[in-house]
Amino acid sequence: MPRAFITTLTFLLAVLLTDAAASAQDTPRHGRALLREFCGNCHAIGRSDRSRMPYAVPFRTLGRTFDLDRFPQLLERGISSTHPDMPEFKFSKDNARAAAVYLRSIQE
Repeated sequence: MPRAFITTLTFLLAVLLTDAAASAQDTPRHGRALLREFCGNCHAIGRSDRSRMPYAVPFRTLGRTFDLDRFPQLLERGISSTHPDMPEFKFSKDNARAAAVYLRSIQE
């Protein structure tokens, strides 16, 4: 193989691996930001905060009653509730994964 091709390929792989590592590191932070934006008006999204609405489950306890492995799929399909205050929303695959990673990081 020509040397220029190998050098270019090596550079592209390094960029891809660096981007993947950066994305993996930012996933919990991104997940927290998403949950704060979409859910934080009612639910506690941190390790010790209180839910603004008394009936809203704190997300740090969600794993007790809900299978967190299924959570990204539900976010992608769209979550809706019979409760009138809860909006319906859908997350992209990456955003759903980021939210799930963050949720796992705060479970009690």
